[in-house]
Amino acid sequence: MSEAAAPADEEEPLGPSELRDPFIRQELKRAGVWFGMGIAILAVIFLAQPLMLIFGGIVFAAIIDGGTRLLGRVLPIGRGWRMLIVTIAALVFLVGTIWLAGVQLAAQAATLRDILTTQVNRLVEWGALYGLGVDSIEPQQLVEQAMSSLGRLTSAVSSVLGGLTNLVMIVVIGLFIAAEPNIYERGIAWMLPSESRERFYRTSDRVGSTLRRLMAGRLLGMAVEGVGTWLLLMAGGVPMAALLGLLTGILAFLPNIGAIISGVLIILVGFSAGFETGLWAIAVYAIVQVVDGYLIVPYVARKTVDLAPALVLGAQLIFGALFGILGLALADPMVAMLKAALEQKSEDDHDEHEEEQEALQMPAAAI
Repeated sequence: MSEAAAPADEEEPLGPSELRDPFIRQELKRAGVWFGMGIAILAVIFLAQPLMLIFGGIVFAAIIDGGTRLLGRVLPIGRGWRMLIVTIAALVFLVGTIWLAGVQLAAQAATLRDILTTQVNRLVEWGALYGLGVDSIEPQQLVEQAMSSLGRLTSAVSSVLGGLTNLVMIVVIGLFIAAEPNIYERGIAWMLPSESRERFYRTSDRVGSTLRRLMAGRLLGMAVEGVGTWLLLMAGGVPMAALLGLLTGILAFLPNIGAIISGVLIILVGFSAGFETGLWAIAVYAIVQVVDGYLIVPYVARKTVDLAPALVLGAQLIFGALFGILGLALADPMVAMLKAALEQKSEDDHDEHEEEQEALQMPAAAI
């Protein structure tokens, strides 16, 4: 043995390739975090559509699960049977809506385009008469753009070729999740550190409850706005009351933006039948929005999470730009889930802080 060789009983220092080195492990953890963030950003960019379909399936699963739980309060049968009843009812509603919009109301939708063109022409003429500088506006082009936007918003129910595939995927994903939600919850928890799983389960329960209640309130608002608009417009003699009621109910799923679009349609169609009918259409829109804004929305907010309108509108603009129509439609549930998760985290951190303070005070009290 050479003199430069280390003694057999002396431990050599760890090299940079040794994972036992605490410094190396810490640096690898940091690199893993940054690498994971990069992968997440790339996933959002390149997998936006599948991610939105998966989240849409989660939202649909929350609707099915919420209906199953609600039915269990009045019908004491197994969860599987209750879920089957709710699923059949949901599918009948979706198929009936598609059939009603695509078959029965196709002619009315074509008439709606003509009415909007006429009304926009009148508005342009009125603006030009008072010198508002609208002479350069082409009414036909403006209406076509508006109708194309409306078509994108309602593609899931008015265009079988455009929205049927996405709708089927959302329904299938939602049914799988709703059938065995605990499997997916345990699967995600399994990938987390053991000390974080209890907090994850608490957060998951809170987020799930918030989403179920939010969707229940949203469906209630859609039903009230759609049916109420249809009946009141029909009572006032407004043309295409059924089509306007259907569009109002569907657009009620989009807070803020949906109400504006449906209001413009109702008022324009109302004034096409006369001045008094137009005033009645304005009154109907105001009544429906007041009932939804001052009765349904506050009730839902008390039961779920109170979201500021500006926050929801901002999220709709951002998610709509990033993910398209699905991002626009699912912005509200995403914000509600994020807020519920942050609130649960804040409560957990507060509880842990109080426990640490009590632990520190116990030796002093013993002395």
